[in-house]
Amino acid sequence: MKLLLRWLPAILCMGLIFWFSHQPGNDLNSWLPFFQTWFPAMESFNWGHFIAYFVLCLTFYWALPLHMGYRAKLLAILLSILYGLTDEYHQQFVAGRMSDWQDIRNDAIGAVLAMIVISVPAVQRIYLRIRNGINY
Repeated sequence: MKLLLRWLPAILCMGLIFWFSHQPGNDLNSWLPFFQTWFPAMESFNWGHFIAYFVLCLTFYWALPLHMGYRAKLLAILLSILYGLTDEYHQQFVAGRMSDWQDIRNDAIGAVLAMIVISVPAVQRIYLRIRNGINY
């Protein structure tokens, strides 16, 4: 049960990404004004990829054991990029959508930046306090 609770945020994040990926092109574009309210500089969903995979990478990192050290960060990045690849493959079968290597690049940039942010000592201390404070 502890393992499931640890992975639940990553599973939910992957589900949300899958759901958005499964929206036809025209339907997805109707969501853009909503996101532009929260992120005014967002001109397209390329920023959405960055943000989604930043969060996904953090949830993967949350799920992995602390004793893995830097390997957990590398694995979280790798899992995020692999999920991004499957996401782009999936989009080939959705009306009005297509695969784009720039989306994968944005996914990877988001994942790498998430692990850079979590590696800042002050952020790492806060993260560890939160993680150690939650007993699964």
